Amino acid sequence: MGLLDPTPPPYDVATWRDLPLPEKARLVCQAWAIQGYGTPPSAYVFYLLKIGLYVGAWLGFCSLSPSLGAPAELGRWWLEPLAFQKAILWSLAFEIAGLGCGSGPLTGRYFPPLGGFLYFLRPGTTKLPLFEGAPLVGGRRRGLLDVGLYGALLVALVWALTRPRLDPSHFYPIAVLVPLLGVLDKTLFLAARAEHYWVTVMCFALLPSWIAGAKAVQLALWFWAGVSKLNHHFPTVVGVMTSNGPFTRIAALRKAMYRAYPDDLRPSRLATVMGHVGTALELGVPMVLVAGSGGTVTTVGLVLMVVLHVYITSHVPMGVPLEWNVMVVYGGFFLCGAQAKVSLSQVLEPVTAVTLAMAALLVTTTVILPLVGNLAPRLVSFLLAMRYYAGNWAYSVWLFRDASYRKLDTGLVKTSPWIHDQLAKFYDPDTAEGLFGKVIAFRLMHLHGRALQKLLPHAIGDASDYYWVDGEIVAGLALGYNFGEGHLHSEQLLRSIQAQCGFEEGELRCIFVESQALGGSTLHARVHDAKAGLLHEAEISVAELRELTPWPTAPGPTAD
Repeated sequence: MGLLDPTPPPYDVATWRDLPLPEKARLVCQAWAIQGYGTPPSAYVFYLLKIGLYVGAWLGFCSLSPSLGAPAELGRWWLEPLAFQKAILWSLAFEIAGLGCGSGPLTGRYFPPLGGFLYFLRPGTTKLPLFEGAPLVGGRRRGLLDVGLYGALLVALVWALTRPRLDPSHFYPIAVLVPLLGVLDKTLFLAARAEHYWVTVMCFALLPSWIAGAKAVQLALWFWAGVSKLNHHFPTVVGVMTSNGPFTRIAALRKAMYRAYPDDLRPSRLATVMGHVGTALELGVPMVLVAGSGGTVTTVGLVLMVVLHVYITSHVPMGVPLEWNVMVVYGGFFLCGAQAKVSLSQVLEPVTAVTLAMAALLVTTTVILPLVGNLAPRLVSFLLAMRYYAGNWAYSVWLFRDASYRKLDTGLVKTSPWIHDQLAKFYDPDTAEGLFGKVIAFRLMHLHGRALQKLLPHAIGDASDYYWVDGEIVAGLALGYNFGEGHLHSEQLLRSIQAQCGFEEGELRCIFVESQALGGSTLHARVHDAKAGLLHEAEISVAELRELTPWPTAPGPTAD
């Protein structure tokens, strides 16, 4: 198999294409269980090189500071405060440029392999304003103000990164521009990973003891990620991720993730136990690191942290937050290792109006927003709620009748062509269809994906008339960014696309499914027609979904 060749599915793609949807779903899910996405080896090379670029550029920016030193002297200065500050700034720049999460083939980006700045610097591209329809700031398309402020942010970031020393004045423009851009386009605020990087920059700008504030952010990332997995969704993530990992290609191991391969692909006892262990690890790491102030306890916490993130990164999860995981590990060593003796209470040293305001911001971003995002997920992005890779996300499926998806090409200003047009640069039609068809399996094999069995009959009649496209792919094409955030491709994006593309009734049907609330028992779902509006709404029992296989085994299921 060549570097560009994906693993071929164990069925004839031409035959598979014409099968009824339940049979197509069964075959593609069974294929995922053994093959994963079928990622070409070149994709892993791409992501490895990208990590090299990320780390290498940070070394270069640090070398511009005489107080740090050359890359050859890394062991002397890598845990210095200035090095950490530059790592945060570079991570923010890397992400908001589109080079980090949501880039490359594992996010449906083949050519070009990124969206990011290709969209954000181009007038006329689609955006999701915070105040939809408001004068000046509520338009659907990017204007000169959007492009100008985004360009200003990039300039401010490069300016700070190339300074030999940093003081609060270098952080002020960044601290202001990120939320301003978020008002103009929610996509940008999320793409910047603002819940981590922007809040930390605010600490740099306004806190005398900024290390204490940055530590509060870092500990919250782990804690809430663990809280978000206190449900029945995460065991399905373990199986899906293991089946797709480049270092877990042992067929027996992949089959062991499921109750009875190939007929019952619900998570096995092993996958469930692994999920519980992972949850305990994410909850345990911040607790151990808070308890330690150096010495053995801190060392144990750092070892557990490394184990956690090596496991995640080695599986190269879909969405590929690889550089973010590198930054979290580095942040752990700096904030909880080298600065272990810094207490969170030092945020208020000295007690001033500014430190009190920053303490309020930290409580809001590290406690209140994550809590609300877990209890009422419809109100808060899973990123701001720090509900990372829990398998419990809002998502959507877009169903285009026949070739109506071509209206996206004529109605939208974008830099990425239709997904099959991207794949056509590398593969023949059957190979492309076999690879892209695996996206259906990724959605169905998670617990929340089984809700589609109840919702599809309310969306379309004959499934053979429609082409299934995951909302992640649509967001990537339309917005220039996608990272598992279903709120980016929900009703607001549908309204914008309809206004620009003008689908006729029945040409585009969308299914939107919300996350399960912490302590809740249902998933809220809506079915929309692009022109006619809401067609169906339902609350779907998660307990009932747990009894279903990933593909429908009986015709005509109905929503509760």
